[in-house]
Amino acid sequence: MLPLEGVTVIAVEQYGAGPFGTMLLADLGAEVIKVENPAEGGEVGRHVGPHFFGPGNSHFYQSFNRNKRSITLNLKHPEGMAVLHELVRHADAVLDNLRGDLPDKLGLTYEHLKAVNPKIVCAHLSAYGRTGPRRAWPGYDYLMQAEAGYLSVTGEPDGPPARFGMSVVDMMTGLMTAFGLVSGVVGARASGKGSDVDVSLFDTALHNMTYLATWYLNGGHNQGREPRSAHPSLTPSQLYRTRDGWLFVMCNKEKFWPVFCDKIGKPEWGDDPRFRSFKDRLANRELLTVLLDEVLGQRDTAEWVEILGGAVPAAPVLDIAQSLENPFVRDSDRVADFADPDGANGVRMLTGPVRIGGERLPTRPAPALGADTEDVLGRIGIGPERIAALREQGAL
Repeated sequence: MLPLEGVTVIAVEQYGAGPFGTMLLADLGAEVIKVENPAEGGEVGRHVGPHFFGPGNSHFYQSFNRNKRSITLNLKHPEGMAVLHELVRHADAVLDNLRGDLPDKLGLTYEHLKAVNPKIVCAHLSAYGRTGPRRAWPGYDYLMQAEAGYLSVTGEPDGPPARFGMSVVDMMTGLMTAFGLVSGVVGARASGKGSDVDVSLFDTALHNMTYLATWYLNGGHNQGREPRSAHPSLTPSQLYRTRDGWLFVMCNKEKFWPVFCDKIGKPEWGDDPRFRSFKDRLANRELLTVLLDEVLGQRDTAEWVEILGGAVPAAPVLDIAQSLENPFVRDSDRVADFADPDGANGVRMLTGPVRIGGERLPTRPAPALGADTEDVLGRIGIGPERIAALREQGAL
């Protein structure tokens, strides 16, 4: 029994942010019914390359849509909207990640749907929100990173601004929307009244500046980029060179510094007045970087991980292939084969990060376009004859 079993979410979603959030809900047992327009070949993520399992089945799409169900439905058709209302009558939530002005135009807000189901929760994930001067603006992850300050603190001080290597704002916003949706459902089940839940890429990106924002708003400190990806105040907490690569060391508590010194064969540095405290080490960070490069450069990264592991927080710097072939990942359930019950559509992917009672979560691959239309609609009383008529009219 997964915690979200019995929760039904209608997902009008595309690309990454929305699908990421609903995928996490599906992992935990929610029935996520993905609504896709057949006239457009389904959601755009199906066609994002460069890697494909087949037509309309990209690696990208599979990565954001495991454990869901798919129905075809044209919400721009009156009969398609009528079907959506019948689905909403049996659902707990509707999630969309459309441009901010579109949920109201398409009738996906609580005001539009409360007459159908007064307990429905309508979660909206947009670029800049559904109100204000940017409500109709399109927007994407990298733009949020740029405007919310992320690029100004990423990369080396003498290099150009740099974004995260992945669409981290999309995934953070998807998670935040899932959190808001579940919170709304809990409230609706207690009160009998649903609501709109609004989350935007920009607000999430800005909110996650956290302590950097507080430093500026209260102390006027405008944090910039630090050398070697260093923490702005804690040292050593940065990259160091090894004989064959790089090691990230994070002595983010004072207790780790003398242990680190012992492990690298320099116990005298633990009491050296230049390095005794965080303040001392920060004042002498450039010198300490040179000294630690010299010591750590005498062994390979893997050797240092073996020496420091469990005693001093440290990690190797790996590429994507190395990270997935890492025994800590490879010899666990963090990667699994996702396949339909008949063994078809096998896809090897990462599993979800949440563990429930030590049990492995569902491992169903992302659905084919419209694979569940007949079953889902049949359960709410729409039989084969009406389904055929709806297809003929272009509503399905």
